[in-house]
Amino acid sequence: MAKNTICLWYDGDAEAAARFYAETFPDSTVGAVHRAPGDYPSGKKGDVLTVEFNVAGVSCIGINGGPMFKHNEAFSFQITTDDQTETDRYWNAIVGNGGQESACGWCKDKWGVSWQITPRVLTAAMAAGGDEAKRAFDAMMKMRKMDVAAIEAARRG
Repeated sequence: MAKNTICLWYDGDAEAAARFYAETFPDSTVGAVHRAPGDYPSGKKGDVLTVEFNVAGVSCIGINGGPMFKHNEAFSFQITTDDQTETDRYWNAIVGNGGQESACGWCKDKWGVSWQITPRVLTAAMAAGGDEAKRAFDAMMKMRKMDVAAIEAARRG
């Protein structure tokens, strides 16, 4: 296990979430699945307690802690994409698997974890600064899923 690991709280289905992430994102894996050695407030002895996994190279652990804490937009994974095909694939996987759309390239998976699906073209436009960044930013602010062609057009003016 990595020295620094993101811990995500789930309501009983951390293993299903980890397996979905591993199937969806490259450089993602499911590692050890640990079962509870005894009963605990939201589960019984033998239930999956924690799951070690990686999402796009980021070490995580999912804990089945129960319903008392919910995910929110204060934490999100940002996945950088190279083109519209990749953007569509990740967006559609998350939203199409019980998730929901939000604004500006954000969406939530069915477990409530927030994701930013961000094309490199947007990051490049923002790094360029000036009018190019402003045009790309203004275009992005009107989007739900990122539209690579529209961002490129906005960059050009």
